[in-house]
Amino acid sequence: MNTALYKAGGAALCALACALILFCGSASAAAQKPNIVYIIADDLGWKDVGYHGSDIKTPTIDKLATSGVRLEQFYAQPFCTPSRATLMTGRYPFRYGLQTAVIPASSSLGTYGLPLDEYTLPQMLKDAGYRTALVGKWHLGHADQKYWPKQRGFDSQYGMLIGEADYFTHQVEGVEDWYRDNKPLHEEGYATTLFGNEAVKLIQGHDRKTPLFLYLAFNAPHTPYQAPQEYLDRYKNAGDAARVAYAASITAMDDQIARVLKALEKNRMRDNTLIFFQSDNGGTRNAMFAGTGFDVSKVKIPCDNGPYREGKGTVYEGGTRVVAFANWPRHIKAAASNAMLHEVDMFPTVAGVAGASTGKSKPLDGLDVWPTLSEGKASPRTEVVYNIEPYRAGLRQDDWKLVWHTTLPSKVELFDLKEDPSEKNNVAAQNPDKVATLQKRAQELAAAGEKPTLLQISFKEIMHQMHLPPAFPGEELEFGQED
Repeated sequence: MNTALYKAGGAALCALACALILFCGSASAAAQKPNIVYIIADDLGWKDVGYHGSDIKTPTIDKLATSGVRLEQFYAQPFCTPSRATLMTGRYPFRYGLQTAVIPASSSLGTYGLPLDEYTLPQMLKDAGYRTALVGKWHLGHADQKYWPKQRGFDSQYGMLIGEADYFTHQVEGVEDWYRDNKPLHEEGYATTLFGNEAVKLIQGHDRKTPLFLYLAFNAPHTPYQAPQEYLDRYKNAGDAARVAYAASITAMDDQIARVLKALEKNRMRDNTLIFFQSDNGGTRNAMFAGTGFDVSKVKIPCDNGPYREGKGTVYEGGTRVVAFANWPRHIKAAASNAMLHEVDMFPTVAGVAGASTGKSKPLDGLDVWPTLSEGKASPRTEVVYNIEPYRAGLRQDDWKLVWHTTLPSKVELFDLKEDPSEKNNVAAQNPDKVATLQKRAQELAAAGEKPTLLQISFKEIMHQMHLPPAFPGEELEFGQED
């Protein structure tokens, strides 16, 4: 054989082999499942981030938002428990009885949790080969261990089971609420910093061969408004004590998100990590909805929802339209999106990105909105269910929004959100046909849902109280005595 020809053929084969290796490596990288870091803030006001014009310093959040897709019509449920349940299931909470208020901490009322027949986001991702971790707040069931995170699909858990606690003692009503993997943990430190420490440690020790789902659920800036002194000092001229502590807690959270980003970069995970950020509901504007473990009745609530009406606990825009964005280098372009989206959509969207199956789920309310996030395409969503409860309904179809208070005296409000996003002008009287259409739809949804678990348990508790011995005045008070 001609030597030159032999050498030339060998070189060609070598080049082909190298090309195949490069191609296969590239194809393998393209097919690699992304890491997913889902970050939730707690009761964060819509305007209380830098990129929405606040004086509160959030440089990390701002950078992630402006280099990703900013979701300016992204909706969540009005309260913590319903919101987190929606994210975990891809189903509206009225489907399974978690639509009303939150799971109380009390032993008499807080006995329930996210129903066990609901297939959760971490279960789905675990089935798809992900390592799943919860760092932070749970609030989907604490009274029975069957409701706890490690029983619902998380490989590891660290943080709070209930909805609120002192940031430094980790106590609510004198009881410590701090756990690691089903075991009580006594640990000193500011909660937000501890959550950052845990997230960083988890990322640094993660084997990149396995995709990671990190659910980082801060309790900041929920009440009680607290922050380390170094952060309080930065805002000493920002207003009263509550405003100072609220702003400080948001900046403290932002700093921990920065540490998470650095850990992802250091472990060479950032380029293949989808980061999603949202608040669980709008900022609190009414002290009645600020929480039950700490008295804020004399505090001026500092949350700012910008142009949007009211706040947490309501089905108005201020309670449900939340800060949200998605960021993934080279997969999501920098843009502002006004597409109508809901957190219920995140379950099927994450499933699609992760190559996971939703086959074990009950019928989903969520839609896969990845083309909207990644390519700027129109949202497939034409309807948002703010909530369906026995005493009220909030429902949007296209730009028309119904707020229906059904308890007597009943009240019907209709808003054209395209013209009136601040919900100042009730146009129900001028549009009776639209009101009738939306009310009919609300009735259909209510008929297909479950009664609120909290109200059912509360009613049973009332009935129990009615069977207790009668309460008569004590010996020190005679029947005829005046008050």
